[in-house]
Amino acid sequence: VHWVRAFIRFHGVRHPATLGSSEVEAFLSWLANERKVSVSTHRQALAALLFFYGKVLCTDLPWLQEIGRPRPSRRLPVVLTPDEVVRILGFLEGEHRLFAQLLYGTGMRISEGLQLRVKDLDFDHGTIIVREGKGSKDRALMLPESLAPSLREQLSRARAWWLKDQAEGRSGVALPDALERKYPRAGHSWPWFWVFAQHTHSTDPRSGVVRRHHMYDQTFQR
Repeated sequence: VHWVRAFIRFHGVRHPATLGSSEVEAFLSWLANERKVSVSTHRQALAALLFFYGKVLCTDLPWLQEIGRPRPSRRLPVVLTPDEVVRILGFLEGEHRLFAQLLYGTGMRISEGLQLRVKDLDFDHGTIIVREGKGSKDRALMLPESLAPSLREQLSRARAWWLKDQAEGRSGVALPDALERKYPRAGHSWPWFWVFAQHTHSTDPRSGVVRRHHMYDQTFQR
């Protein structure tokens, strides 16, 4: 009712039956451009007019269905220049620097990079397998040749953590639920260990098991 009243007042209290597509377009344009209403509010106004004309006036106005609805604005992604990337990398050291270089060189998301397992790095074929990434699909990325030596060193550090956990009888790393049920010992194997593992153990919130997780995204963002 509110939007129908506003529509009628906007056109000088003329009867809606005398108003057509141009008047509706003018009203909706005024809402968007002058009133600066949100997309959801704009849709509410259009829906109210659709209901009023179709159900109250019993008027078939196909043009009203065709009136364009505003689309939510999409933010453009922030893209760093090469110089900005170099400056940022200059503030990072060790595995944090390597991780940032890997993200920049492959286009991976932070969550995808953190969840890399040892078996996901294929140095022979120069590929990285991202498991259940965007769209819950696996995909292969090129492993930057310039990062291969550093990634091998990272795996050496990760293996030291893995061997320490094995010697102490620690629980294996977490696995996808279905896989963990089918192969409960797989989490203890080296191929499933994290490439970027935490240096300490913490409690798995799902199972309550104390184990070594991958590096948290908050750790990297700090």
